[in-house]
Amino acid sequence: MHEQNDFKWRYLELLSKEYPNRYAAFTEIINLQAILNLPKGTEHFISDVHGEYEAFLHIVNNCSGVIREKVSQIFPDMPKEAQADLCTLIYYPHEKQELLRKQGLDTDAWYRRTLYELITLTKFLSSRYTRSKVRKAIPRDFNYIIDELLHAQADEDNNRQRYHERIISSIIETGSGHHFVSSLAALIKRLAVDHLHLVGDVFDRGPHPDYIMDLLMQLPSLDFEWGNHDMLWMGAACGSEVCIATVVRNNINYNNFELLENGYGISMRGLTLFASKYYKDEGGKLTPLFKALSVLVFKLQGAVIKRNPDFDMQDRLFLDKIDYEKGTVHINGVDYALNTKDFPTIDPVDPYRLNADEEELISSLKQAFLHSKRLQTHVGFLFAHGSMYKCYNGNLLYHGCIPLTTDGSFAKVFCDDEFVQGRAYLDAAERVARRGYDKRDQKSLDHMWYFWCGKKSPLSGRVIKTFERAFIVDKSTHQEPRDPYYTFYHEEETCRMILREFGLNEESGHIINGHTPIKASSGENPVRGNGRLLVIDGGFCEAYHKTTGIAGYTLIFNSHGLRLKAHKPFLGIMPALMDNEDISSESIEVEKFKKRWMVADCDNGREIKMQIESLKDLLASYRQGALPEKY
Repeated sequence: MHEQNDFKWRYLELLSKEYPNRYAAFTEIINLQAILNLPKGTEHFISDVHGEYEAFLHIVNNCSGVIREKVSQIFPDMPKEAQADLCTLIYYPHEKQELLRKQGLDTDAWYRRTLYELITLTKFLSSRYTRSKVRKAIPRDFNYIIDELLHAQADEDNNRQRYHERIISSIIETGSGHHFVSSLAALIKRLAVDHLHLVGDVFDRGPHPDYIMDLLMQLPSLDFEWGNHDMLWMGAACGSEVCIATVVRNNINYNNFELLENGYGISMRGLTLFASKYYKDEGGKLTPLFKALSVLVFKLQGAVIKRNPDFDMQDRLFLDKIDYEKGTVHINGVDYALNTKDFPTIDPVDPYRLNADEEELISSLKQAFLHSKRLQTHVGFLFAHGSMYKCYNGNLLYHGCIPLTTDGSFAKVFCDDEFVQGRAYLDAAERVARRGYDKRDQKSLDHMWYFWCGKKSPLSGRVIKTFERAFIVDKSTHQEPRDPYYTFYHEEETCRMILREFGLNEESGHIINGHTPIKASSGENPVRGNGRLLVIDGGFCEAYHKTTGIAGYTLIFNSHGLRLKAHKPFLGIMPALMDNEDISSESIEVEKFKKRWMVADCDNGREIKMQIESLKDLLASYRQGALPEKY
């Protein structure tokens, strides 16, 4: 008890440095009590972006349709075409104004009308925040003027109105309308969404995950739940040779040479020369590059699997099961035909050994990944802002799965030198990944590769059939078995069990899950477990659109409830600018709250309440003379 009192006293002494007297203390109490009674900010959930920068940029800009809804709500009498024009201006202010300039439509009258419309919209959106928070969100160059415009007050002689009209006129007369429109558009997007959750998989498939990472680093408030594709790149940036080879192979598959060479400065010249030296072009996907990289990946995978028997992946060793003369591979008692016999870099006697050129190649690639400043910056950001999972405002966010047994209980997995399950497994996996980033030790780097493709990986949860899809003709071998989680997560009790495991309220909490595209065209529903789990795989990747029928789902969680947004494919930025083509979205109500959520109901509200109690203790200490006040 004495130690607790001593700790509390030292804390109050520290607190008194920030609030040196009773007036400072009770002023902050009043401020915090007021904040508790504001509506909670809007949370925006996105997953599985997969390098599709333009679609991601548009979803962020239009806040999954929230801005369009607000424009329609605030300007109900505005023609639909004019509403669409205003929305496009907010999404792409610089590009839209340049287009208007070329068309001669950026007149003084247009700027005057547009500035008033943007100010009206900004006032509406700013009403849920403190004036202090809005001020901090205003672009710095025009902070004072925009703050004045947002807080116009009527008076009996209309002096304030004339004052604000004069500000607008001066903005136009000085030719600074372009900058003010852009600043107001940025502020509107900032106020429309208070916090972004990205539930994994920025990397692979699409051409520009690097642009997406640059954009994420500019956003003011976000968290990131790692996906298995992200972890693969994270492992590569940390120096895992098998992750590096797999990343390069994936990008060859997706024809993303530009990302590696121009985006991250990783030259492919050595690889191209190596492939052309050893392998022949057999047409189709069996190019020298594809075969050379695939063999390199399977050799490096074999070394990892042999080093780590606890991964239980011995069934993924294939190079020693190939009959190189017949062109077959022996799996589970069956000989399957291969689509090639061209394996010049494999020694059948010692198939997993790298030859001298392969060793030199992977060493060169490793140095390129380790010394790519842009890649290291992006991966550093992922470690700083990301995690295996996140508990946020009563909801549980993770990308892949919580591995389960065939009877639906939590599976025990050997990780970080112990058998763990449920939440403890994800905590252990995160420790290992962070150790890999910090220490670059072989064991942790091997685990980072396992998290990409292991059948009990919390980021994947399926057997990834890389070898079969590359070389086996019989497509029945291409099917990828999934963890029992993906069967049981349809059941409400399983979802409640997972929420309890993470200390969340099973009656009100939700699991927000990515990773698996929803086949909406086949009638598949993104809502699982009687509303307790929501799958929001963004479906941004164009390759999935034919399968899913849509461009995936995002989620909006505001003070009124939760809504899934089902999106049609994005046609591109130019159609958006020229024809106001927006992403068409259908809103699906998941839950509508009987009582509006306020800041007091959020995680931040609980922290504020604790601050208020501490400030009350400080105030009492001042009034009792226990602590000296400074004026």
